Amino acid sequence: MLGPQHRVSYASLNDSDIARDDCEIVIVAADLRSVENISNLKRISVSLKNKRGRIFVIDQKQRLFAAQAYALGASHVLVNPVDRQSLLAALVSCGRSSVAIAKSADGARGAAAGGAAALASMFSAVLRGEPVDVAAAKAAAGAVADNIGEDGLSNWLETVRRHHEGTYQHCLLVTGIAVDFGISLGLARADIERLHSAAIFHDIGKAKIPLAVLDKPGRLDAQERALIETHPATGYEVLAGYSDISPEILDAVRHHHEYLDGSGYPDALSADSISDLVRILTIADIFAALIEDRRYKPMMPRERAYEIMRGMRGKLESPLVSAFQEVALSR
Repeated sequence: MLGPQHRVSYASLNDSDIARDDCEIVIVAADLRSVENISNLKRISVSLKNKRGRIFVIDQKQRLFAAQAYALGASHVLVNPVDRQSLLAALVSCGRSSVAIAKSADGARGAAAGGAAALASMFSAVLRGEPVDVAAAKAAAGAVADNIGEDGLSNWLETVRRHHEGTYQHCLLVTGIAVDFGISLGLARADIERLHSAAIFHDIGKAKIPLAVLDKPGRLDAQERALIETHPATGYEVLAGYSDISPEILDAVRHHHEYLDGSGYPDALSADSISDLVRILTIADIFAALIEDRRYKPMMPRERAYEIMRGMRGKLESPLVSAFQEVALSR
């Protein structure tokens, strides 16, 4: 895939020169269930951290393996079978500007790969206490918006659910749904930009919640539910110090689980206190959560998900829910 455009060399994990100085980006294809492989990766971890990019290719679309890869120093994680478009998008995001990420995201697979890479970078930065690359995240969200505008929502939903999972899948779905909803409402470009930026950032607080809770297949107990409900405030606190994140986006990150009747969290806001941006994002967030593809539950049909949302009277703005029908069922 890379030979015609890049100088590529190969090494096994136990080779002494695997992380040699003239190599700018390392692509690791290894079974992370192997103790020997993990030991070898830990041995060269210091050298790997000096590389501009560290792309790990894993064999199973499970967040446990992705988390293991990031713990070993990955900057990006791809899942086999890897296609050329996804690999090139990851390479671009390793080595060039955030604008280049958006330009390189050709088609839904490329936009999804760029979005997942931006999410992975953000989550990793939060876990390590490092600065979040806000510009890269916004550019990736912009690439999603461009793809939705060109190819529509249905193709985006299918692509994301097939190739991504867990929190990253959810954030990519929310971003695409929010953009399409904004387009259908006739929002101005600046408003759609605020909307897709809020969507890509909205669950960043989940970076500090253990995977065992985030990916629990059964019902959460009271303590686990309370922990999950900390993520909007945590995300707000993580992003509050960044001058290039507007107050409107911060408000959406903190309040996307608020309901008009005051039953939401973290601040129990009621109707007059909830902005239009938050109302739109909340609808996209709920719909995405209902239709996402999880290992422990069957994928809900879009028609059923929309019926559930119509039943949330008093919690969501009824005219917006009615306007969302075309996005939910037809687009």
